[in-house]
Amino acid sequence: MASRWRLVAGVAAGGALAAATAWALREVVEQFGERRRLDDDPRVAASPQFRDGVFHNVVPAAVVPPGSAGPILRDLLFGKQKRRPTGAVPLRTTDIDPPDPDGLYVTWYGHSSALIEIDGRRILFDPVWSERCSPSRLAGPRRLHPPPVPLGLLPALDAIVISHDHYDHLDLPTVRTLAREHDAPFVVPLGVGAHLRRWGIPDERIIELDWDDRAEIGGVTLVATAARHFSGRSFSRNRTLWASWVLAGRSAKVFYTGDSGYFDGYAKIGAEHGPFNATLMQIGAYGDAWPDIHMTPEEGVAAHVDLRGDVLIPLHWATFNLALHDWAEPADRVWREAKARGVRLTVPRPGERVDVADPPAVDGWWQEIA
Repeated sequence: MASRWRLVAGVAAGGALAAATAWALREVVEQFGERRRLDDDPRVAASPQFRDGVFHNVVPAAVVPPGSAGPILRDLLFGKQKRRPTGAVPLRTTDIDPPDPDGLYVTWYGHSSALIEIDGRRILFDPVWSERCSPSRLAGPRRLHPPPVPLGLLPALDAIVISHDHYDHLDLPTVRTLAREHDAPFVVPLGVGAHLRRWGIPDERIIELDWDDRAEIGGVTLVATAARHFSGRSFSRNRTLWASWVLAGRSAKVFYTGDSGYFDGYAKIGAEHGPFNATLMQIGAYGDAWPDIHMTPEEGVAAHVDLRGDVLIPLHWATFNLALHDWAEPADRVWREAKARGVRLTVPRPGERVDVADPPAVDGWWQEIA
């Protein structure tokens, strides 16, 4: 009898393991999004950025240059970097009043997720509220601090903007929740709409733009502009486009980098669309082994100057451990470079709402937990 029960228990355990494995694999496949080639999409095929079945940068960019794998592995295994904060990241929870028809405000929620309030409109960029930025909730980079505001407590949104399809910028659970709880359209680069449609977002709520295309949302203009990066959620790269964004209202303009290596395109964007009251600049997750696709803090400041920006607000740091540098290094370096170049800088805590007309002074809050 005992052996029979052991057999039954073994079969049950095996079945449970198989079910769990199937669930995990199904989740990963769903997270991959659309995997078919988009060559038959006439807008994709007509894009100046699209040829030979993939999108291309204006200035070529290597994701990881040849010969870099060894140094990356060595630093990952033996590096002495302090890649996590030593204590809890301080958060701010700001009650957002009714829309201000004249003000310009930026609320950074961590990593690259930010809410811009302009002309009484609210535009949310690259929202990621999941615990991990990964195709699986069981593995991958995990949050170093919780979201400062529950997703369900965000104010009514006028648009949700995505810069590209990497997991730390396009988050399936967040997208589905926002689609269910808000009526706002999703404004995305070419090809990213295919992911959204596969995930059940109605076509009428998706606005896809090529570089230099624009859309008007409640009197505010969004322009997709160039970036130097790459895309892909599975094993294929560059089948969807990546972008930076210009947000232009009646009396104020904001620039949002998404992810990008430094290139001369920033000066061109600044000449055509600037000056900007604020720039939201990627300054973290850089490395010597991937210099073309992420800016260093010093390059972020240089890009801000090229763009003719006023107030610089740093993004893409503090929330997910995606590189080999110290956790606090991006903020330290951008502060030092901003002072050296006379650039107005504010470094908000996650959840802190910045009045761009009167930004708080930098106080080095991150250094206490570095």
